[in-house]
Amino acid sequence: MVNHHDTGYKELFSYPELVRQLMEGFAPPEVSAMMDFSTLTDHSGNYITPLFNEKFEDKVWSVEVDWEGVRQRVFVYLLLEFQSTVDHRLPIRMLHYVACFYDHLIKTKVTTARKGMPPIFPVVLYNGSKRWTAREDIYRMVRPEPPMFLRVYQPHLRYYLVNESAFTEDELAKRDTPLSGIFEVEKASKDVEALQGAVKRLAARIRAHPEKARLDEVITRWLKRHLRRLGTEAEQALEQINSLVEDHAMLAENLQTWAEKERQKGRQEGRQEGRLEGRLEGQRLAAMNLLKLGLLTDEQIAQTTGLSLTEVIALRSGQAH
Repeated sequence: MVNHHDTGYKELFSYPELVRQLMEGFAPPEVSAMMDFSTLTDHSGNYITPLFNEKFEDKVWSVEVDWEGVRQRVFVYLLLEFQSTVDHRLPIRMLHYVACFYDHLIKTKVTTARKGMPPIFPVVLYNGSKRWTAREDIYRMVRPEPPMFLRVYQPHLRYYLVNESAFTEDELAKRDTPLSGIFEVEKASKDVEALQGAVKRLAARIRAHPEKARLDEVITRWLKRHLRRLGTEAEQALEQINSLVEDHAMLAENLQTWAEKERQKGRQEGRQEGRLEGRLEGQRLAAMNLLKLGLLTDEQIAQTTGLSLTEVIALRSGQAH
């Protein structure tokens, strides 16, 4: 599960400002409305999960909530799911991760089994392009559905899905936060002009934020790591960028230069493909003329024209028809 997305996003969500933006902008409003974000506390750590034999560092925060006159702490379990394919085991994994986290709270004496476990809000953040098809409650994996008297005994754990690709540009623009700007950059990465616009808007949102210095530093690091995926030229365009807010004009210029190089490269490749296709057509025409004469074997025609024996045989077969 560890890749450049996980690494970059784990750093992003080490900052309470971005956790707050995730909750306020993308979680159910009735959930975020109860949260006192001034009480956000990071509880992330490394855990070994025996079932999957893997180490994970997904983000865990706690926040105090007010509900019907009762104030208590809720844990937000944030699972970063950026695999190339949708993992249909995710409901099982989430159940296991939450159980391991509860066990961790007991072992570290945060609570005891007798006192009980604190509420938890499991969130899955997914940025893949493929449609999300995994079940969102482990109970939905129980098939066939058991009779009524057995249903109460089945496992239940539902997670809340934040699917980046499901949000339109307008929906992200309405949220108008640095985090929504990050999501815009993710969605625009395959289109250089769209990417330039998304980066410009992201810089403006950071500049307008009260914690702009902190956010500028961490988001600039994320952006440089993210854009390196686009190739060597893009990486070179980022070498002099130390602050998205301060160096935005330089970044825009460098992205424009990189985009022009990509376009030139595409045109050169197109011309080269055209030349190759023209030469191949000439070889085929020569082979067909030799076939009509009927003086050479297929092997000799292949040697003379530079075509493969298979191609010559295919041309002869075509003539026969």
